[in-house]
Amino acid sequence: MPETRATAYDSKIEGNVIFTRFDAALNWVRKNSLWPMPMGLACCAIELMATAASRFDISRFGAEVMRFSPRQCDVMIVAGTVTYKMALAVKRIYEQMPEPKWVIAMGACASTGGMYRSYAVLQGIDQLLPVDVYISGCPPRPEALLAGLMKLQEKISGQPAFRDQQPRLAEKLEEAMA
Repeated sequence: MPETRATAYDSKIEGNVIFTRFDAALNWVRKNSLWPMPMGLACCAIELMATAASRFDISRFGAEVMRFSPRQCDVMIVAGTVTYKMALAVKRIYEQMPEPKWVIAMGACASTGGMYRSYAVLQGIDQLLPVDVYISGCPPRPEALLAGLMKLQEKISGQPAFRDQQPRLAEKLEEAMA
């Protein structure tokens, strides 16, 4: 059975032409240009900041552009304890992010509520938002966040075709071309 690949390169053609599928190119662009929305709510935020520093250098993964405007982000990194008082703000910021968007739950508190079993703490951000990657630890090291970011990149590169990702947008595109 012949092996199928997402890209092809033919050195005999002048101009370095690369052939690929549209969805493979789109997923490649998405996975290599993630713009995080840092939701630093507790001590995990310090580790999140350390990840952007020169020692760990999150920019190697195309995620150095941390924006504090939800309309410019596509990855929300929830780092720390989410209280019920803060939960509505986190949800509002998530809803303002454009599609496609992903969520990383960083740390034990964001994933499960951590050691706080109280009436004021949300027992996991997954009760409020769809989480794509969980990062364990209290607080997790910057290397763990980088590993979680690589897991998210693997997930993005394996997404289905554009038509399946955004059916409404694909219909509008077909109408515009007709």
